[in-house]
Formats: sequence, structure tokens, C-alpha cells
Amino acid sequence: MIGRLPLDEQLPALRETLCRNPAIPALLDRLAGMDLPGWYLTAGCLFQTVWNVATGREPAAGIRDYDVFYFDDTDLSWEAEDRVIKAGESACADLGLTVEIRNEARVHLWYEERFGVPAAPYTSSEAAIDSFAATTCCLGVRLRADGSWRVYAPHGLSDVFNLVVRPNPVLATEEVYRTKAARWRREWPSLTVMPWPTG
Repeated sequence: MIGRLPLDEQLPALRETLCRNPAIPALLDRLAGMDLPGWYLTAGCLFQTVWNVATGREPAAGIRDYDVFYFDDTDLSWEAEDRVIKAGESACADLGLTVEIRNEARVHLWYEERFGVPAAPYTSSEAAIDSFAATTCCLGVRLRADGSWRVYAPHGLSDVFNLVVRPNPVLATEEVYRTKAARWRREWPSLTVMPWPTG
């Protein structure tokens, strides 16, 4: 099982698995051309592709959108972010995907209104990835200039390959975690969902 391999052996397996979803290498190539600061392709499109391959489904099955984080704290206006979003839409238009590009330097400006709890300003895209509701979600990849992949996975990759959903009570509430886990479990019934910590 890939999830029991050492991390240095899991990394090539991750790339091979993710490339079975043709949208991922195509998006990485387009995003690299945009030269966004601190960018990553992240979240569901990655771990859900792994889950699909592990369970014998089509690699892109059940994936709603493709999340892209970048970090630019030199201009926190919505207008600056919107220009990047529109540029991304133009760069990826022919791929037929829903691509959600967000400046993680701005998240604290709207997070409480949307999710009901305040968020301190992030200091990087990595810090934003660290705060996903489940540790399994804490995964980001980007393409370097030499064609190699930079992989950010602060909790490792074993849970991703082993179909384990583990809570990450850094920012998200228990309700958010439970809602997401229930939706994922409906789509991927073989997931093991770990309980929210008590005390």
C-alpha cells in the first residue's frame, strides 16, 4: 500500500496518481505561466483525485472545482484579486473547468462573515493550507520552472493514500468538519472519518 511507504517513495506515487486526472497537469502548466506569488493548486482536486484512483473510479469523478491559492499582501483590494481571477479565467478557459483562484492574504477580510468565526491574517499560502478543516486536505502542489513539482503536505501523505479523514481544529469549527466529512463520505463510502477531538 502506498500509504505505508516512506515519504520519499510516496511523492513520486502522488505525482503519478494526480497526473491520471488530465486537468491537474494542464492546470499546473497554465498556472505556472501566470507567475502568481506563492501559488499552489490545492484542496479537493488533489486528495479527491487520489481517492478516486484508490477506489477504482474515474480520476476526476465528483470533483466540483479546482482551488488555487496565491499570496499577495502588497494590495489587499478586491479589485486586485479580481484582476487575477479574470486572468486565470482567461488562461484556463479552454480547459472547461471551474477554477477558484483566491488571494490568501485577503481571507481574514471576509472569513468571519462567511463562516462565523474570525480568522487572523495569513502570512503565506502555506499558512492558509495549514488551516483546512481536515489534515487530509492540507496538500498543495505547484510547478517549478524546471518542471519539477513543489509539494506542500504538512501532515504527510499517508492519510491521503489510506482514505483517512482526520480533523484539523486550527480554524474550522466542528460543524464545518462534520458537514464536509459527511459530504465526502457520501461520495467515497470507504473513507474512514476520524471524530472531532473532545476536551
